Amino acid sequence: MSEVTSWRLVIRALAAGLVAAIAILYFFGNGSRAGEGDNPVGPRSSLSVETSTGVYPYQVEIADTNESRERGLMFRREIASGTGMLFDMGVTRDVAFWMHNTFVPLDIVFISEKGRVVSIAHGAKPQSDTRIPSQAPVRFVLELPTPEAKRIGLAVGDRVRHPAIDAVLGQ
Repeated sequence: MSEVTSWRLVIRALAAGLVAAIAILYFFGNGSRAGEGDNPVGPRSSLSVETSTGVYPYQVEIADTNESRERGLMFRREIASGTGMLFDMGVTRDVAFWMHNTFVPLDIVFISEKGRVVSIAHGAKPQSDTRIPSQAPVRFVLELPTPEAKRIGLAVGDRVRHPAIDAVLGQ
């Protein structure tokens, strides 16, 4: 084999390695959805929040199993505007959330079994293990991208409507 041929093989091998490295970085390192096999997007349903400034619609994923509640929005690199996640805790109780492996700041809205906002944690810090308590027993928790709660003027006592909440209310 000539020296020119061996250099061509080395250059081709380096080029193939570079392409592979770029593909790995693109799919797993920049927040693309390619890595969401670890946390797939679930089916979305409509939810509305009624504040003193208006009614605001969202498309939310539902976390209503132990596994989906434990995963929540972990590993997401972005959350689209107008979307979020509604957690149905199964029973009314005191809860605490944390931001472990969650890469985007969230507004965490704690909601009673009657669909009323009990408390709000604005701008929960990404990747923090600090527990964020509900302040009172709740049945539901809504996570929205920060600064959504402030943008819509969300306050304690505001109403959240969703079929899961209506089912608990018997409506």
